[in-house]
Amino acid sequence: MASPSRRLQTKPVITCFKSVLLIYTFIFWITGVILLVVGIWGKVSLENYFSLLNEKATNVPFVLIGTGTVIIILGTFGCFATCRASAWMLKLYAMFLTLIFLVELVAAIVGFVFRHEIKNSFKNNYEKALKQYNTTGDYRSDAVDKIQNTLRCCGVTDFRDWKDTNYYSEKGFPKSCCKLEDCSPQRDADKVNNEGCFIKVMTIIESEMGVVAGISFGVACFQLVGIFLAYCLSRAITNNQYEIV
Repeated sequence: MASPSRRLQTKPVITCFKSVLLIYTFIFWITGVILLVVGIWGKVSLENYFSLLNEKATNVPFVLIGTGTVIIILGTFGCFATCRASAWMLKLYAMFLTLIFLVELVAAIVGFVFRHEIKNSFKNNYEKALKQYNTTGDYRSDAVDKIQNTLRCCGVTDFRDWKDTNYYSEKGFPKSCCKLEDCSPQRDADKVNNEGCFIKVMTIIESEMGVVAGISFGVACFQLVGIFLAYCLSRAITNNQYEIV
């Protein structure tokens, strides 16, 4: 009986590996597009929430956009290397896949370990934004207004948080606290939303970030398949001295 290494040194097996790796590379390329879209979506849809976190958190969408772009480029390179049946290019492809996998793994571990700090950071920054709230176009004040308008909430825990702010002592509740559009709440609590924003925002962040984490984890695990296929094909081509002109 022929050994496994001997059976790999046949053209049909190499052709099969090439076909499977091409399919994988195409799917991998699509995942890069998905990450790119998710990153852009996160930048547009979650910008208000990220702006009330620390500066590092605001870079998350850019990390996804960058990762998606790299995967698209790498997928294109992998497709070219597979079509050329170049052993050294396939090894380089596998090496890049391994590097990206390790980076994503470290990022996932760091995100999991420090996930509780996100809640504390958001709550502290939101409270700070309320105390420094003004209508002069400050980005934190704009974020507070957008969140309160979108989620129909007022304050951190509830509407009474505004009573400890300088803005309330001068002008009352901001318009973003209104239950209805174009109202003038001033100091009338009956005209403002009673629920606080913290719980609502955390619910949204956890659900949306769960989607982002799930997609990122799936992409990372999927890369293991590509590493295995690229390595096997490279080894088969090297052992068999198989070339396509």
